[in-house]
Amino acid sequence: MRFSETPLAGAFLIEPEPIADPRGFFARTVDREAFAAHGLDADFVQASVSFNARAGTLRGLHFQRAPHAEDKLVRVTAGAILDVIVDMRPRSPTRWRWHAQPLDAASRAALYVPKGFAHGFVTLVDETEILYQMTTPYVPGAGAGLRWDDPMLAIEWPIRTPILSESDEAWPLLVPGAFDDEDAFP
Repeated sequence: MRFSETPLAGAFLIEPEPIADPRGFFARTVDREAFAAHGLDADFVQASVSFNARAGTLRGLHFQRAPHAEDKLVRVTAGAILDVIVDMRPRSPTRWRWHAQPLDAASRAALYVPKGFAHGFVTLVDETEILYQMTTPYVPGAGAGLRWDDPMLAIEWPIRTPILSESDEAWPLLVPGAFDDEDAFP
């Protein structure tokens, strides 16, 4: 596996290194020791799938508040997305900066999203499926989100009118001092 750190500290693009033969190939996608060597938690306790029927579907930007904050490993198993992460960590030098990473099934690459980040994506093609692996189980009362179109973040999405859930449309806009609580994010 190749680990490439994104511009946001702690978030990595992880690319498998296939070993090919006439049958196809074999590649590791998670290796606890390799993850630990990069300071990443690979103790995944839950996995979920998100299927999206139409291109232009936007989900996010989601996160869980402490003590239920989670690391995520996000991989596309069918189709393609633009995956977006936002650093929300109060003491981070990249706080409120975002990074967009194209992910698709053909590359088999994954994005490691650390605790203290919001995460979302927009589908680029119909019938896109995303596999999430999380280090903390989902806790409904701990879930929260940021607005996908918040002017304070100024994320450059490749779409102007996405397909959204009511809850993703309803997240409030950020205001100065938002999420300053040091206990909310590790």
